[in-house]
Amino acid sequence: MLVSVIIPAYNHELFVGPAIDSVLNQTWEELELIVIDDGSTDKTGEVVQGYGDERLSYYYQENQDAFNTINRGLGMAKGDYVAILNSDDIYSTDRLKKMVAAQQKNDAACLFTDVIPISDAGEEFTDPEFGWNIWHRKNREWYFECKDLYTAFLKGNFMVTTSNLFMTAEAVRKVGKFCSLRYLHDYDFMFRMMLAFPGRVQYLDSEKLLYYRIHSGNTLGEAAILGREQDMEVIRRYMLAALPEQYRGLAAAGADRLVDLERELQQVRSELAEVPEKGCVSRPAVLVRLLPER
Repeated sequence: MLVSVIIPAYNHELFVGPAIDSVLNQTWEELELIVIDDGSTDKTGEVVQGYGDERLSYYYQENQDAFNTINRGLGMAKGDYVAILNSDDIYSTDRLKKMVAAQQKNDAACLFTDVIPISDAGEEFTDPEFGWNIWHRKNREWYFECKDLYTAFLKGNFMVTTSNLFMTAEAVRKVGKFCSLRYLHDYDFMFRMMLAFPGRVQYLDSEKLLYYRIHSGNTLGEAAILGREQDMEVIRRYMLAALPEQYRGLAAAGADRLVDLERELQQVRSELAEVPEKGCVSRPAVLVRLLPER
């Protein structure tokens, strides 16, 4: 059984070598590795082309973003199974062997595992109070509480990354390409996978078979805003998709109103904070202006 691994690579000259090594050194040897360089301007291409393993194929393209790069790789894959590995993440040595075994045991269309967060230097983030660990623990705890994968994903993307996807070729053909959401194409893809294969998406929650790199240079900015906007879009779409059609309009109206109310509350709190508690005759007028319309 051939496993196709796709690495979309972009300006990761320091990390793409360990990523490739983690694939070529798998205990499961029947694999092909497709590395697509998405217009890197550093030495990523030189590092990849330095490998002589016949299982590795390298392709260069002008920059087209991650989702397009992955889609190109999906079109090239020849395996019975398809997996993705971002060029800064790392597989555990026995990941593919365990994934194949789990798929054959349970006839899963798609599988993913828990992950180990690491730094640029490869050090594990073990502090339970580290921000990412708090976020991931909260999502996992909700999954164990609700005991439903689809519901749990509405709370948060505890798959974490496209690097965590392991799929049958049949599933890839049925679900189709990744969408053009820059930051959440993996989140959207997983919802489509669960809808296409009800009960056949498996979370190996006790296995940590992927090292997920959290870069020290990541900062808040436009990406943090756009990512959350896309998050809202994905959650709304697939929350409604899970409902019978006759209830979708009702749920959409309620969900949209809740979002509007949250924004209004933020505005009210902000404006009230600018008004002194005492000695200002304008405060009652502000309070009246900020009351909801009836």
